Amino acid sequence: METINKKENKLVFSAEIENVLVNAIRRYVYQIPVVAVNDVEISKNDSALYDETIAHRIGLIPLKAKKQKGTLKLKTKKKGFVYSGELHGDANVVYEKIPITLLDEGQELEIKANLRLGKGAEHSRFTPGIMFFRNAAEISLDKNLKEDIKKNFPNLEFSEKGDRIIIKDDREREVSDVCEGFVGKLGKNAEIKEGKKLIISLESFGQIKVEEIFTRAIEELKKDLEGVSKGLK
Repeated sequence: METINKKENKLVFSAEIENVLVNAIRRYVYQIPVVAVNDVEISKNDSALYDETIAHRIGLIPLKAKKQKGTLKLKTKKKGFVYSGELHGDANVVYEKIPITLLDEGQELEIKANLRLGKGAEHSRFTPGIMFFRNAAEISLDKNLKEDIKKNFPNLEFSEKGDRIIIKDDREREVSDVCEGFVGKLGKNAEIKEGKKLIISLESFGQIKVEEIFTRAIEELKKDLEGVSKGLK
Protein backbone atom coordinates (compact mmCIF):
# COMPACT_ATOMS: atom_id res chain seq x y z
CA MET A 1 0.00 0.00 0.00
CA GLU A 2 1.10 3.55 -0.75
CA THR A 3 -0.46 6.69 0.72
CA ILE A 4 -1.12 9.21 -2.03
CA ASN A 5 -2.89 11.93 -0.06
CA LYS A 6 -3.93 12.20 3.58
CA LYS A 7 -5.93 14.96 5.22
CA GLU A 8 -8.04 15.12 8.36
CA ASN A 9 -11.16 13.67 6.75
CA LYS A 10 -9.75 12.30 3.49
CA LEU A 11 -7.42 9.43 2.62
CA VAL A 12 -6.26 8.32 -0.83
CA PHE A 13 -4.00 5.31 -1.21
CA SER A 14 -3.04 2.68 -3.76
CA ALA A 15 -2.98 -1.09 -3.29
CA GLU A 16 -3.01 -4.29 -5.30
CA ILE A 17 -6.33 -5.77 -4.20
CA GLU A 18 -9.00 -7.62 -6.17
CA ASN A 19 -11.80 -5.35 -7.38
CA VAL A 20 -14.44 -7.71 -6.00
CA LEU A 21 -12.98 -7.55 -2.49
CA VAL A 22 -12.60 -3.76 -2.49
CA ASN A 23 -16.16 -3.39 -3.75
CA ALA A 24 -17.39 -5.60 -0.90
CA ILE A 25 -15.51 -3.41 1.60
CA ARG A 26 -17.00 -0.30 -0.04
CA ARG A 27 -20.52 -1.69 0.41
CA TYR A 28 -19.83 -2.46 4.06
CA VAL A 29 -19.08 1.19 4.81
CA TYR A 30 -22.89 1.35 4.99
CA GLN A 31 -22.89 -1.37 7.67
CA ILE A 32 -20.78 0.61 10.16
CA PRO A 33 -23.05 1.64 13.06
CA VAL A 34 -23.02 5.34 13.98
CA VAL A 35 -25.29 7.56 16.05
CA ALA A 36 -27.55 10.07 14.30
CA VAL A 37 -30.82 11.88 14.83
CA ASN A 38 -33.71 9.42 14.55
CA ASP A 39 -36.65 11.81 14.89
CA VAL A 40 -37.26 15.46 15.75
CA GLU A 41 -39.96 16.94 17.99
CA ILE A 42 -40.65 20.58 17.06
CA SER A 43 -42.50 22.53 19.75
CA LYS A 44 -42.14 25.95 18.14
CA ASN A 45 -41.18 26.97 14.62
CA ASP A 46 -41.84 30.53 13.48
CA SER A 47 -39.29 30.39 10.66
CA ALA A 48 -40.15 30.31 6.96
CA LEU A 49 -39.17 26.64 6.66
CA TYR A 50 -41.61 23.77 7.12
CA ASP A 51 -41.15 21.50 10.14
CA GLU A 52 -40.27 18.62 7.80
CA THR A 53 -37.48 20.62 6.16
CA ILE A 54 -35.93 21.55 9.50
CA ALA A 55 -36.20 17.95 10.72
CA HIS A 56 -34.51 16.73 7.53
CA ARG A 57 -31.63 19.19 7.94
CA ILE A 58 -31.09 18.27 11.57
CA GLY A 59 -31.20 14.57 10.76
CA LEU A 60 -28.23 14.89 8.39
CA ILE A 61 -25.95 16.74 10.84
CA PRO A 62 -22.94 14.47 11.64
CA LEU A 63 -22.59 13.73 15.36
CA LYS A 64 -20.00 12.35 17.73
CA ALA A 65 -21.67 10.44 20.54
CA LYS A 66 -20.52 8.11 23.32
CA LYS A 67 -24.00 6.75 24.00
CA GLN A 68 -26.14 4.73 21.59
CA LYS A 69 -29.21 6.76 22.52
CA GLY A 70 -29.85 10.27 23.77
CA THR A 71 -31.29 13.66 22.93
CA LEU A 72 -30.25 17.05 21.62
CA LYS A 73 -32.16 20.23 22.35
CA LEU A 74 -32.28 23.69 20.83
CA LYS A 75 -34.28 26.73 21.95
CA THR A 76 -33.63 30.18 20.55
CA LYS A 77 -35.29 33.54 19.85
CA LYS A 78 -32.13 35.05 18.38
CA LYS A 79 -32.56 36.94 15.11
CA GLY A 80 -30.45 35.54 12.29
CA PHE A 81 -29.23 32.12 11.29
CA VAL A 82 -29.68 29.14 13.61
CA TYR A 83 -26.65 26.86 13.35
CA SER A 84 -25.98 23.24 14.21
CA GLY A 85 -23.60 24.30 16.98
CA GLU A 86 -26.61 25.50 18.99
CA LEU A 87 -27.74 21.90 19.50
CA HIS A 88 -26.73 20.63 22.94
CA GLY A 89 -27.18 17.35 24.78
CA ASP A 90 -25.90 13.78 24.59
CA ALA A 91 -23.72 14.26 21.50
CA ASN A 92 -21.43 16.82 19.93
CA VAL A 93 -22.00 18.12 16.43
CA VAL A 94 -19.02 17.66 14.10
CA TYR A 95 -19.53 20.92 12.19
CA GLU A 96 -20.93 23.84 14.17
CA LYS A 97 -21.73 26.15 11.27
CA ILE A 98 -24.30 24.07 9.38
CA PRO A 99 -27.33 26.40 8.92
CA ILE A 100 -30.64 24.99 10.14
CA THR A 101 -32.96 27.94 9.48
CA LEU A 102 -33.24 31.73 9.64
CA LEU A 103 -35.23 33.60 12.28
CA ASP A 104 -36.59 37.12 12.01
CA GLU A 105 -37.21 39.54 14.87
CA GLY A 106 -39.64 37.99 17.40
CA GLN A 107 -39.51 34.51 15.87
CA GLU A 108 -38.68 31.42 17.89
CA LEU A 109 -37.45 27.86 17.34
CA GLU A 110 -37.66 25.08 19.91
CA ILE A 111 -36.83 21.46 19.13
CA LYS A 112 -35.86 18.16 20.68
CA ALA A 113 -33.95 15.60 18.60
CA ASN A 114 -33.88 11.96 19.62
CA LEU A 115 -30.74 9.97 18.81
CA ARG A 116 -30.09 6.31 18.16
CA LEU A 117 -27.55 3.94 16.64
CA GLY A 118 -28.10 2.96 13.02
CA LYS A 119 -26.46 1.95 9.75
CA GLY A 120 -26.18 3.70 6.41
CA ALA A 121 -27.85 0.74 4.70
CA GLU A 122 -30.98 1.81 6.56
CA HIS A 123 -30.71 5.58 5.93
CA SER A 124 -28.00 7.95 4.73
CA ARG A 125 -28.02 9.89 8.02
CA PHE A 126 -26.24 6.93 9.64
CA THR A 127 -23.46 6.89 7.01
CA PRO A 128 -19.98 7.70 8.37
CA GLY A 129 -18.45 8.52 4.98
CA ILE A 130 -17.95 7.35 1.42
CA MET A 131 -15.47 5.14 -0.37
CA PHE A 132 -14.75 4.80 -4.08
CA PHE A 133 -11.99 3.30 -6.19
CA ARG A 134 -10.64 2.92 -9.71
CA ASN A 135 -7.89 1.07 -11.53
CA ALA A 136 -4.55 2.77 -12.01
CA ALA A 137 -3.71 3.03 -15.70
CA GLU A 138 -0.97 3.79 -18.18
CA ILE A 139 -1.81 6.13 -21.06
CA SER A 140 0.15 5.92 -24.28
CA LEU A 141 -0.02 8.79 -26.79
CA ASP A 142 1.65 9.67 -30.08
CA LYS A 143 4.84 11.65 -29.48
CA ASN A 144 3.61 14.32 -31.90
CA LEU A 145 1.11 15.33 -29.19
CA LYS A 146 3.90 16.26 -26.76
CA GLU A 147 3.60 20.05 -27.14
CA ASP A 148 -0.22 19.95 -27.05
CA ILE A 149 -0.10 17.93 -23.83
CA LYS A 150 2.45 20.27 -22.21
CA LYS A 151 0.43 23.34 -23.22
CA ASN A 152 -2.96 22.09 -22.05
CA PHE A 153 -1.80 20.03 -19.05
CA PRO A 154 1.26 21.90 -17.67
CA ASN A 155 1.26 19.96 -14.38
CA LEU A 156 0.97 16.54 -15.96
CA GLU A 157 4.11 14.41 -15.71
CA PHE A 158 4.99 12.06 -18.55
CA SER A 159 7.92 10.11 -19.98
CA GLU A 160 8.94 9.25 -23.52
CA LYS A 161 9.31 5.73 -24.88
CA GLY A 162 10.26 5.47 -28.53
CA ASP A 163 7.66 7.33 -30.56
CA ARG A 164 5.14 7.38 -27.66
CA ILE A 165 4.40 9.56 -24.63
CA ILE A 166 3.67 7.54 -21.48
CA ILE A 167 1.49 9.00 -18.71
CA LYS A 168 0.95 7.07 -15.49
CA ASP A 169 -2.57 7.64 -14.15
CA ASP A 170 -1.92 6.44 -10.59
CA ARG A 171 -2.44 9.56 -8.51
CA GLU A 172 -5.49 11.01 -6.76
CA ARG A 173 -6.80 12.91 -9.76
CA GLU A 174 -7.90 10.72 -12.66
CA VAL A 175 -6.55 11.88 -16.02
CA SER A 176 -7.33 8.97 -18.37
CA ASP A 177 -10.75 10.22 -19.46
CA VAL A 178 -9.50 13.80 -19.83
CA CYS A 179 -6.55 12.77 -21.99
CA GLU A 180 -8.68 10.44 -24.09
CA GLY A 181 -11.25 13.16 -24.71
CA PHE A 182 -8.58 15.76 -25.49
CA VAL A 183 -6.67 13.70 -28.06
CA GLY A 184 -9.97 12.50 -29.51
CA LYS A 185 -10.82 16.10 -30.43
CA LEU A 186 -7.49 16.27 -32.24
CA GLY A 187 -8.42 13.20 -34.26
CA LYS A 188 -5.90 10.99 -32.45
CA ASN A 189 -6.23 7.93 -30.23
CA ALA A 190 -5.06 7.30 -26.67
CA GLU A 191 -4.12 3.77 -25.69
CA ILE A 192 -5.17 3.14 -22.09
CA LYS A 193 -3.99 0.04 -20.28
CA GLU A 194 -5.47 -0.60 -16.84
CA GLY A 195 -3.17 -2.07 -14.20
CA LYS A 196 -3.83 -4.33 -11.22
CA LYS A 197 -3.21 -1.53 -8.75
CA LEU A 198 -6.28 0.28 -7.41
CA ILE A 199 -6.56 3.91 -6.33
CA ILE A 200 -8.82 3.90 -3.26
CA SER A 201 -10.37 7.09 -1.88
CA LEU A 202 -12.04 7.45 1.51
CA GLU A 203 -13.85 10.49 2.88
CA SER A 204 -15.18 10.77 6.42
CA PHE A 205 -18.21 12.86 7.38
CA GLY A 206 -16.55 13.37 10.77
CA GLN A 207 -18.25 10.86 13.07
CA ILE A 208 -15.22 8.56 13.01
CA LYS A 209 -11.66 8.94 11.71
CA VAL A 210 -11.16 8.33 8.02
CA GLU A 211 -8.69 5.48 8.65
CA GLU A 212 -11.25 3.72 10.85
CA ILE A 213 -13.85 3.65 8.08
CA PHE A 214 -11.78 1.18 6.05
CA THR A 215 -10.87 -1.06 9.01
CA ARG A 216 -14.36 -1.05 10.51
CA ALA A 217 -15.94 -1.85 7.14
CA ILE A 218 -13.62 -4.87 6.97
CA GLU A 219 -14.64 -5.88 10.51
CA GLU A 220 -18.34 -5.73 9.61
CA LEU A 221 -17.68 -7.77 6.47
CA LYS A 222 -15.82 -10.38 8.51
CA LYS A 223 -18.75 -10.68 10.94
CA ASP A 224 -21.16 -11.45 8.13
CA LEU A 225 -18.76 -13.91 6.50
CA GLU A 226 -18.31 -15.72 9.81
CA GLY A 227 -22.10 -15.90 10.12
CA VAL A 228 -22.36 -17.40 6.65
CA SER A 229 -19.59 -19.88 7.46
CA LYS A 230 -21.37 -21.01 10.64
CA GLY A 231 -24.64 -21.32 8.72
CA LEU A 232 -23.02 -23.63 6.18
CA LYS A 233 -21.68 -25.87 8.93
